[in-house]
This record gives sequence, C-alpha cells and structure tokens, in this order.
Amino acid sequence: MHHIKKFLCSSKVFIYIILAFLAINFISRIGLTAFNQDYSIFLPQHLLPILIIGGLYDLSVSFYWIIPFVLFSYLVPNKFIKTHKIVLGTLLLAAIFAWSFIATSEFVFWHEFSTRFNFIAVDYLIYTGEVIGNIRESYNLTPIFLGIFVFSLAIFYILWKKINPIINYSLKCTQKITYFFVWSGLAIISYLFMPAYLNEFSSNIQINQLAANGQFEFGYAFFHNQINYNEFYATLHSPKLYANNQQNNPLIHVVNSIKNPDYINISTKKPNIVLISVESLSADFLGTFGNTQNITPNLDKLALESLLFTNLYATGTRTVRGLEALSLGILPTPGNSIVKRPNNENLFSLGYVLKNQGYSPMYIYGGYSYFDNMKYFFSNNHYEVIDREFLDKKDIHYQNIWGVADEDLFTLSLRQLDTKFKEKKPFFAHIMTTSNHRPFTYPNGRIDISSKTNREGAVKYTDWAIGDFINRAKDKPWFKNTIFVIVADHCASSRGKTDLPIEKFHIPLMIYAPNYIKPKKIDYIASQIDIAPTLLNMLNINYESKFFGQDILSQGQNNQRAFIANYQTVGMYKDNKIVQLKPQKVWQIMNAKDNSIITQGKFKNPTQKEIKELPPLVNQAITYYQIASEGFTKNYMKNTSAKK
Repeated sequence: MHHIKKFLCSSKVFIYIILAFLAINFISRIGLTAFNQDYSIFLPQHLLPILIIGGLYDLSVSFYWIIPFVLFSYLVPNKFIKTHKIVLGTLLLAAIFAWSFIATSEFVFWHEFSTRFNFIAVDYLIYTGEVIGNIRESYNLTPIFLGIFVFSLAIFYILWKKINPIINYSLKCTQKITYFFVWSGLAIISYLFMPAYLNEFSSNIQINQLAANGQFEFGYAFFHNQINYNEFYATLHSPKLYANNQQNNPLIHVVNSIKNPDYINISTKKPNIVLISVESLSADFLGTFGNTQNITPNLDKLALESLLFTNLYATGTRTVRGLEALSLGILPTPGNSIVKRPNNENLFSLGYVLKNQGYSPMYIYGGYSYFDNMKYFFSNNHYEVIDREFLDKKDIHYQNIWGVADEDLFTLSLRQLDTKFKEKKPFFAHIMTTSNHRPFTYPNGRIDISSKTNREGAVKYTDWAIGDFINRAKDKPWFKNTIFVIVADHCASSRGKTDLPIEKFHIPLMIYAPNYIKPKKIDYIASQIDIAPTLLNMLNINYESKFFGQDILSQGQNNQRAFIANYQTVGMYKDNKIVQLKPQKVWQIMNAKDNSIITQGKFKNPTQKEIKELPPLVNQAITYYQIASEGFTKNYMKNTSAKK
C-alpha cells in the first residue's frame, strides 16, 4: 500500500495530463452527440453508457499518450531542472494541440461519414495529398486553426498551473525505472485487453459510435485492415454455392445466354458498351424516385427512355466497393475492397470476359488513378487505364483535388471512344465521375446553382454533364451501336441508426440503347454485382463464369436479394429482412422496415444440429460470404490463362 501511495504521489503530473486528455475527449463526445442532431441520445439510458464506455476507451488511449512524457521525465537527469520544464511544457502544449486538432477533425469526419475514425481514415493517411487538398478546398481553415490554438493555450494554462509546482526531481534511478515499467505496463495491458467491440452495446449504430474513441478505432482499423472471414465471422463446415459444379474451383459455373425478352433486341453480337459509374448518386436524388428539387432533369429523361431498374442496391459505401462490384461481380467481403488488396492481379472480371470476346476494355477516370489503387487494379485486370494525365491543360475547364470537371472527363472519354472506333474494334469503357464530391465545385454558368454551394448543386452539375455527354455522343458514328449503362458507385450518405440501413444503399441503374432496348421498368430487388452478368446475357455471350451475380432479367424475379456492407458488417437483403454478419461470429436478422432485431445468435464451431436449426436466410448469407471470401484468398477468382 505504501508503494502504491508513493507511486501515485510521484505520478501526479502524469495523472493531471491524463485528466486533461479525458476532459478534451469528454467535451468532444458531448459535442459530437449534439452535432449528431438526434437529441433523444441525451436521455440518461443512452448517454450514461456512452460516457462510461467512452471514458474507458479514452483512458485506454491516454496510457499510450502518457508514455512520451514518462520516458522524457525519467530520462532527464534531476540537475537539468530548467531545461526539463521548458521541454516538458513544449511537449505538453504540442500534445494538447494534437488532441484538440484530432477532436476537431472528428467533427469533420462525422459530418462526412457519420462515424468515428475508421478504415476510411486509414486510407486518408495514405492519400494525404488528396485529403488535405479536399479539406483546404472545402473549409476556411484559418478560423478553425485559430480556435484550436486558443483552446489549446487555455487548457495548457490551466494544466500548467497545476503541474508546474509538483514536478518531482527527487526520484532515484531505481524508482524511475520501476515507475517507467509500471506506466508502460498499463499501456501494454490496455493494448492486450481493451475489447474492440465493447461499444457495440446498442442496436443504434450512432450510439455505439459515440461511445467509441476515434483514436482507438483508427489504431484498430490500421492493424486490422484485412479481415480473415473464417476467423472472425460465422462459418459453415463445407458450404456449397453451386451444387452442380463438378470442377475443383467452387466458383466456376457455365453460363449459356438465355433468350432476351421482347423489349431487348441486340441485332449485332458486339455492340459497344459505355458504363458510367456516377460518384455518390443516391436514388433519392432523382425525380424518378420521388425527388421534387428538379436536380436531375437529364437523368430523369433518360430513365423514361431506358431499361430502368428501380430496386438496385450498392454493395458498399465507397467508390472502391462500387468498382469491385461492377468489375468483379463479387460480394463486399469484410475489410478492404479487393481493389486495394494485395494479390489482386489477373482476376476474373468483366474486362476479362469482354477482352476475350474481342473488345477493348478501358477504365477512364477524371482524377489521378493511383488514388485508391485504381490504376494498378484495372491495368492488372485486363483494362487500359486512362486518367487526367491524358488531358492537356487547354482541355480542362475546371479541376479540384479529386479530378477534372465531369464535362472534361467526358470530353476525354469521347476522344478515346473515337480512337477505338477508328481501330474497328468494339469498345467497352468504364467511366468514373468525380464532381459529385465535396467540395462540390464545378464550372460556373452550367446550371442555376453556384459552384461550392451544396451537394444538390454537384448532383445537378453531374446530371448536366451526363446529358451533355449523351447529346455529343449522338453525333458520333458509333452511337447507334452502343449500349450506355448509368449506375452509381454508392450513395451520398450511409448515415443511419443501424449498421446497414437499406435505404442508404439504394441507387439508380438505367441501360440506355434506343436502337436496341425499349423503355421498361424492372422492379426486382437486385445488386450491383448483378450488372455484369445481366449485361453479358443481353449481349448473348456464353462464358465460363466466376461471378457471384446473376442475370436480373432471367433470374431476378425468382431470386430477389441484394448484398450490402459497411466494412466490418456484411449483409444480405431479402424478403424484407436484412441478415447481418458481424465479427465475433455474431449474426442477426433485422426487419428492413423498422430496423428492429427479429432474431440473433452467435456460434464459433457449430454442430450439425446448430447448422440445421439455423434460419435459412442466415445459412444463405453465410454461404455466400464464406465462399466469396475464400474465393479471393484461395485464388479461385484467378484466371488460369488470361490475355493481359
């Protein structure tokens, strides 16, 4: 007891520093709760566990922060008192500024993603140029940094008045060593034993996120960016996806084209294909889906002239998830998108199938394609990559940190399509837009909303650019023999009270080819992963497939389902229910209408009896995700002989 008391007395400086850290995080947590604008969270039954669990996370992280102070204080000889105080004070002010800066950054991150720091923040650490540029273009940083500095000075002043008189210079060398190992031990214990999922105590995802600590979440995401499905998720002993498959590869299944319905008449075997994946185009932006703001007049007109899919869902909440689904036709397996994972070369892709059919596949992007590993992924999976480096300065009307204005991207695309047409080869172009992204900037004078006004302005500009692209394409000799596919990469917001709010994955899909396709609405529930198989069947192509998706037109009515994910939670939407699979082998069935939990469970090594008693929807979801995860990790998705 005497030793503990002596340790506490000699550690008062560090305890005060920890209390300052806890205070800043407490203020941040209360601020984020108010910023979230769901004031029911302030009710005691919600707020108390948020503060208690959040305090535990904050305390855990504080042990990491205190180590530099402990190390410095115990290494400096007692005789250098003046130097010690100057350096310690400087170190403390820098730390307080860092804590305040991180807390402020969390408000910016929450505004964009409605969550604490996570794997997205880890990605941002890699692409600092784009991220810092985006922040500079989106916010007035001078008053923000000034506010952080003034707040930091105030906290430092209060704290320094407390600790300056009690800094201990009388410790012996043995005591310093002992106390250093005690503090280091606290940090190690925190690292080893602080549960990563302690904050998941509520069915309301916003409450859970408020109880988390952004720095803890960031660290966890950094070290767990790749997630082993079989280790963390509910699994079956030997799931079978394609029961009739007689080959060693469980993904391979032969697809023979089925006669297209009356409203589709592909009179040539190889029409050109232009697939436009539109940045952050939620279905509810379109008048077609009930929006009354008139911000998508061109897309609404195209919807009336197209094969319109009204119940299509994105697989994820980020561009790389959309690119993965559209190119590979695979479910959103836990962790990073395959676009960003190692060993993602020579995979079975839409580009691969079309290249073997004589097409020239291209990926055309308005930004620098090194971002999010797009260039490496597409160039190593049978696409030619074309980005803003292919544009001369005179061809750029506007650009921001993410890329050139969409109209300039489409000018580049038309130039490439003309070149391919002259080579007398059918082309497949996957075009990825960027303008519908913060800071929401674009050339003035195109629409009636000024640049950098709001999201609605960016949506309306992108809509204008697409309409302008289609109008310019109509004058091209290849237009009549071209199929245009317009789809979103993901929704603009994933904010909701549950991990997987289905309405935040609803995106538009229209296939426009006036020479081949009559306008019609398709109301079947379908997934982004179904687009490639649907398109290939429309082209009457027989092929040996490794896609997880299906042809919506021939199979969609009898197997309506969609696959959605937010990074760690993966799910399947079917029969007005959402099956959620989470780490720690947890599964849940949610009511898609009111987000209530219908039933849930958890198993690590299920017996045959437990598997038989598993709800059929859960069995299906586990089967799909387990096979998809193994499909990538065991190289089942690789092509044995590919033309690169």
